[in-house]
Amino acid sequence: MVITIDGPAGSGKSTVAQEVARRLGFAFLNTGHMYRALGLAARRREVDLNNHMELTFVARHAKVEFDWTKNPPAVILNGERVTHLLGSREVSDAASYIAVVPAIREMMVHQQRAIGTELGDVVTEGRDQGTIVFPTAQCKFYIDASPEERARRRYNQMRSRSESVEYKEVLDQILARDKRDRDRLVGPLEKPVDAIAIDSTSLAFNDVVDTIISRVEAVR
Repeated sequence: MVITIDGPAGSGKSTVAQEVARRLGFAFLNTGHMYRALGLAARRREVDLNNHMELTFVARHAKVEFDWTKNPPAVILNGERVTHLLGSREVSDAASYIAVVPAIREMMVHQQRAIGTELGDVVTEGRDQGTIVFPTAQCKFYIDASPEERARRRYNQMRSRSESVEYKEVLDQILARDKRDRDRLVGPLEKPVDAIAIDSTSLAFNDVVDTIISRVEAVR
């Protein structure tokens, strides 16, 4: 069974998807970490983030894997465990440039489908999981929240890592990321027509998880 959870940056879909997978006993695929790993690779090679050819070269020569024995799964880039490096602002920014390159998205879609086939029962989250990667998934969800709430969550998360940042800066980044995600030509951010929409702006984390679990249990 494939459960897709899509939504914009800061909507909470990653933590929700991870908890849903834990409670159902499913595998958890964080596709954002795949793009962030490639963003890390691009940063390390100091390539021009506006140059699609250079970014595609980096992606073709980078090997992104998961250690499924860990919970959540550990991300491995070219044999190196890098999960702890993927939360930085620099890597996140690079990932947003990686994500708009059509050739890279094609590679990622192919790899994500292969992972879904390998894992069987999986909760996968991202921007295009229900629309492009797994269009026939049995259960689809779209989690959103107001830009201000999403920025507040991201701001608190960054401050908890002792990063120096202003709320207005985070909000501007959220709005810019939304525009890039929705305007890109391949796999743009949009709600799947058959997905259940959840506005998490004023909902507690467990309320969102419970809503998804109840819907999944109804069709299992």
